[in-house]
Order: sequence, then structure tokens, then C-alpha cells
Amino acid sequence: MMQVNFVESLNKAIVSNKDKQALSDYKGKTLTYAEVGQAIASLHVLFKECGLQQGEKVSLIGKNCTDWAIVYLATVTYGAVIVPILSDFKPADIHHIVNHSDSVLFFCGENIFENLNPSEMPALKAIFSLGADTLLYSSEPDKYNQILARKAEGILAMLGPEKNVDNLRFPSIPNDKLAVISYTSGTTGFSKGVMLPHNSLMANIYFAWHHMPLQPGDKIVSFLPLAHSYGCAFEFLFPFTLGCHITFLTKIPSPNVIVQAFQEIRPRLILSVPLVIEKIYKKQLMPVISKPAMKILLHIPLINKLLFKKIRAKLEQVFGGNFHEVVIGGAAFNAEAEDFFRKIRFRFTIGYGMTECGPLISYSSWNTTKLRSAGKLVDTLEIRIDSDDPYSIPGEIQVRGENVMLGYYKNEEATRAAFTTDGWLKTGDLGLIDKDLTIFIKGRSKNMLLGPSGQNIYPEEIESRINNIPYVAESVVIQKDNKLVALVYPDKEAMEKDHISDEEWNRLMDENRRMLNHSMPSYMGISEFIRTNEEFEKTPKRSIRRFLYVGQNK
Repeated sequence: MMQVNFVESLNKAIVSNKDKQALSDYKGKTLTYAEVGQAIASLHVLFKECGLQQGEKVSLIGKNCTDWAIVYLATVTYGAVIVPILSDFKPADIHHIVNHSDSVLFFCGENIFENLNPSEMPALKAIFSLGADTLLYSSEPDKYNQILARKAEGILAMLGPEKNVDNLRFPSIPNDKLAVISYTSGTTGFSKGVMLPHNSLMANIYFAWHHMPLQPGDKIVSFLPLAHSYGCAFEFLFPFTLGCHITFLTKIPSPNVIVQAFQEIRPRLILSVPLVIEKIYKKQLMPVISKPAMKILLHIPLINKLLFKKIRAKLEQVFGGNFHEVVIGGAAFNAEAEDFFRKIRFRFTIGYGMTECGPLISYSSWNTTKLRSAGKLVDTLEIRIDSDDPYSIPGEIQVRGENVMLGYYKNEEATRAAFTTDGWLKTGDLGLIDKDLTIFIKGRSKNMLLGPSGQNIYPEEIESRINNIPYVAESVVIQKDNKLVALVYPDKEAMEKDHISDEEWNRLMDENRRMLNHSMPSYMGISEFIRTNEEFEKTPKRSIRRFLYVGQNK
């Protein structure tokens, strides 16, 4: 059990940094740490008036914003359990999660509420807007509207007439208590409610304090979904406990919007998923470095060093020019992009984790990380590889320690399946380690395909190469009649720009397929490219929902 208490760390952050800027909505309101404390005090009164008990569940859904963050903080510091719901979920999924989690209160973005049916969530006492200033639904509207009117009294009750956050005292909540039920987006099947205790959140924060490059007062942009553990832990909870200034993007995080925010705010640490970085690489760098003259220059000593420096400087400005490093996680990173970024000494690193670990499993700083690795095992976990030779033969990655979940909510069967008989969490990922406990991911065990002679084939490795082919946006490699085929979604924007017809695209793809096969072992050869006209369905962290396509075209 972690010695540092999670709720006490949040309390200390508010009191110690009371005059500093804490949370901002991009191009919107800003709250100081003192104002955040006041808002939490007010919500604590609301919870008490609603009869909320410690351990009861509160669901939360909406865009990344200050109001979302305050509901989260108020819930976990009260001793209730927060159930963050990804805003990409369909109404039927939202109804199911609220019901399955046994939530009694629900804080909801008004635009999302419009598509919900409260009668499908009968156990709820009330549904409030994210800012907790509007009652959206209750079977007893008069009662809960009166409660809303009284919640401002919470500030006086907890902080005194001068609203002094020095008087703020949260309930004592041991780290072993349940904090979060996170319903995973999951690329391999249906969602499960991951139970994360306060200890898991604290372990992730504690590691970040000692290993990630942020200082009190630093700025950070939050654009990853806060309902997902990656964004919540490292774009919100970790910087908040340090006394940083967090700006929530509040809108759909398109690459253009993200870049604009980076350049205005100039964050000191950037968290991202591969898709965003790969789009920048493909759209902004590849057209430059692929020119024949540039290819020649990049192979000439001294000249290439100057060019690498210029390219790196341009790329750094895209990210605001003030960051320590970019941390990439959530999915496999494109190998070609990784090679080039390392060649120009761009300050990035690749981490690895899963919701069941809240999420971090491995991380190394940009200047110590190893090529093709996912970083070094965090010091709050132990690791083993289910392999006769974990240094050269891939096996399932298994971990145990402070970060690990309690299990899946109301799903004992899935919980038993997630752990070995001797208590190790089975990640479902295949990988290797080295003597330094650096992790090298080879793929998902559920995604692994068997070659004609029993060879292990990791489709992610092939997809990484396919995705670098001109006029390819993304791909999924599957098996069809014991052969490998690639479902390919074309880069329609690039095709239109270069006036590439569908017939020309088909011809180019066939040529590229032959070249691709020539560069890989024969058992990894792709027999056919199958064009798909719609973008692959994805999770909110932008991983392809692979299970929807496996078995397709058999």
C-alpha cells in the first residue's frame, strides 16, 4: 500500500497553491486552486443533502472542461466512487453503464442528456448538469431543485465566512478504498467496469512526481478523454497535485485545434496518442523528406545534421516550442515515424499501460528510452513474461503491484480470468524484456495470427508498414482462407490533392503490395488489399475496434 494518501495529496495541492491558476477552459473561464476548493466544498454539501453515502456511485459524462474536473475531484474527496463515462458511447451504452454501476447521481453534459432516456435509468435520484447548477431530471424535482438552491451554503459550512481554503478538510479516505469504476472502451470485446482503488491512482501520481518532467506552475493542455485513465492520470490528476495550470481543450481535438492550443499555451509536457503524432509526421514531414533531392542531402554527413536540426526545430514549434518531452501511449507507434524522430533527436518517448493499472506499466524519459521499446517497468510494479525465455521468446506480459485494479465490478468470472492463480494480472499483450526490465511490445495475444508453419504473426507490425504507403490512411490485417489480407482505408484527402482516381489507386496498391511483400518474410506476405470506404470504427483513445473486423471476409 502506498504511504502517501491520495485524498490528502489533493487537499494539500489546493491549500498550498491557493493563489495559483489551476483549471482553465480553452478560450474560456479560469479557476484558481482556491476557487476549485470552494467549488468542491459546495458540491460536498450537495452530496450530503442528496443523501449520498461514502462508497456510493456517481456517474459523470461530458467534454473535457473545468466543470467535469470539479465533479471528479468532489466525488473522490467525498469518499464516493466516480464512474467516468466516455462521451463517445451510444445512449444505450450510457444507460447500461449507469445502471450496471449502481449509480445514484449522474452529472451529464446537456448536449448528451438530450439523447438519453431517464426512464431507462430508474435507480438514479437525480441528473445534474456538469456545472451542478441545473437539475436535468429527477422523479422529485422540487426536492432536488431546493437542494441545488442550498448548495452554495457549502462554501460557508466548510470554509467559513471568508471562504478561506486553509480551512478545507476532506474526509479521511484510506488508499485501499474504491475510487473509480472505469468502463473500458476495449478493442477486443465488450466493456467491463475496472475497479481502481485510491492506491492505484496514487501509485501512478507518485511515480510521475519522481520521473516525469513537470514542476509546480508549469502549463499543460488536456485533450485526451478525461474519462480514460491515461488522460485523467497524466493530463489532470498528476499536474493538479503538483500545482500546475491545466487547460482543457473543451472541443473535438483535431490536429489543427491541438496545434493551435499548443502554440498559444506552450505546455511543458505533452501527452498524446500515436494517431495525432503520425498524422503530423505523414502530413507535414513526409512530403518534405520524400523529395528526391532531400533524400540525397539527408545521406550526406554534416549536411544531414544541419537539416535534421532544422526539421527538429520546425517540429518543436508545432508543439509550442516549450516542452520537455512528448509522451506517446495508448497504442502501437509507427516504426518508420519512430526511426525518423529518433534520428532528428526529437524529444519524445513511448509509454505502455492499460486501464487495469490506472494506467501506467512502463515509461522512460526521452533521452534514456530504447529503440522499439515501451520504456522501463515502473518501480511500483513487478513483471514477468509467460515464456521459457522472456529475453528472446515473446510471451504474455504479466504484472502485479500498487497500480493494479481490484477487479471488474460485478463480474467475478472476468476478474478470475484476468489474473493468474498466483495473483498476476494478465495484460493480454505479448512482449519481451531485457535485463534492465525495459519492455518490448510485440502485439496483442488476441490479435496474434499463426503463419502457415506455426509462425507467430503480429498484425500491428505489418499494419505499421502499410500505413506508411502513400494514399493509405489506415489498415487492419486479418486472415482469410488461411492467407493474410489487409483491409485498407484510403487517404482520400491525399488522393484528391494529387488527382488519383480509384483505378489508379488500385494499380498503385497492387505495386506497393508486391514491394511490401518483398521486404518481409514470406509467411508475413499480404495476398490482397481490400479497400474499405469508411474509416475504421475506433475507441475514444483512437485504437481501432479490431474485434469488429476479425473474421470479416472469411
